[in-house]
Amino acid sequence: MKTVYRRHRLPNDVTIASVQLPGMKSVSLGIWVKVGGRYEKKKLAGISHFLEHLLFKGTEKRSCTDLKQAIEGIGGSFNAFTGEEFTCYLVKVVGKHLSVAVDILSDMVLHATLSKEEIEKERMVILEEIKMEEDIPMHYVHELLNRLLWPNHPLGMELAGTPKTIRSMRREDLLAYRDAYYHPKNIFVVAGGAIGHGDLVREVRKHFAKVSGNRPTSSFQRVKPRSPRLATHFAFKETAQSHLAMGLPALRRNHPHQHALGLLNVVLGANMSSRLFQEVRENRGLAYEIGSHLRRYHDAGALVIDAGVDSKKADQSVKVILGELEKLKKELIDLEEFHRAKEYYTGQLLLALEDTTDHMLWMGESLVSLNRMTTPQEVLQRVSKTTVEEVRNMARAIFQNRSLKLALIGPQKGRDRKKVKEVIQR
Repeated sequence: MKTVYRRHRLPNDVTIASVQLPGMKSVSLGIWVKVGGRYEKKKLAGISHFLEHLLFKGTEKRSCTDLKQAIEGIGGSFNAFTGEEFTCYLVKVVGKHLSVAVDILSDMVLHATLSKEEIEKERMVILEEIKMEEDIPMHYVHELLNRLLWPNHPLGMELAGTPKTIRSMRREDLLAYRDAYYHPKNIFVVAGGAIGHGDLVREVRKHFAKVSGNRPTSSFQRVKPRSPRLATHFAFKETAQSHLAMGLPALRRNHPHQHALGLLNVVLGANMSSRLFQEVRENRGLAYEIGSHLRRYHDAGALVIDAGVDSKKADQSVKVILGELEKLKKELIDLEEFHRAKEYYTGQLLLALEDTTDHMLWMGESLVSLNRMTTPQEVLQRVSKTTVEEVRNMARAIFQNRSLKLALIGPQKGRDRKKVKEVIQR
């Protein structure tokens, strides 16, 4: 059955979208705001994430406890996340409680008090969160890689900010930031599940119709093309295992060849049948965890490989990984492997979209980022037309050693670091 997405825009430019999913009892609702880490100035790094935390701490008519009890008291759950290009506040409830979900989320987004007391408490929480991330090498190595991929650019900054920026952030900064970005032209209300579109529009109109919407849509600093440059970052840490992350510039979010890249990623390292998992872990025993994933933004992207490897064999691990990249550049994927990759790629999408929350996230990300909602049927059709030649061409275009960025956290020093550099410089 074809998926039907419905969309409506209020006179003040708040955008509303929904999908009715037959057989579901739940509805997942998200209020998306078109602002995230890449919209921030360096001195305010982390402000989007800080603000996201504070919206849960109380509004003009509800305390923090009131907000939690209002959702959890009807069997629901709620959460939020901050990305580079958007922030999302979401709840999942039984369908009959839609009005409560809209009421609570809209109250948080529009009327959070941002009290000085809560700001100070949450400042300490976020500082601890930053410390925690730095203490987990398999997470922190990605922060180091981001700096290499996007130097001196907001995409290379930490989403949570730095201790310096979080300590210096004032209530006035948070209020000004919310005023600049949390307005109707930047707000998208998206829902999926046991829901009628008309019901959603009516509930959203109650809370958003009178909100002023005459400010411009927000903009961000674009990524400028750079000459290919190999770059490395080694961080010393006395760990039993070394954690590495390798990145290569890839495609923007809506590139015409995005599905060829997606299939290349599946073959390379997206699952336990992938070449990296098979060769690095199963055949050679060099890693416990290894995989690859894609990062996609409005005007840029990256293919990232990460692994936890034997510290004494970091150079060997990197060599094996690069060898697998070379094979994909030189040889066509055999048709059986290609068929499995297509089935995994499309199957994972369809399985995810059975969940109302994942379906809402799929819709919302597309709508906020591209101003359109791609249906699963469109994806299936495009993937079916992708060829092995297109995937190999994608490998040849992206797998260039001169563009490689490598971050490594582990006990390596002088000679051991030099051995890793020698591998990637060949």
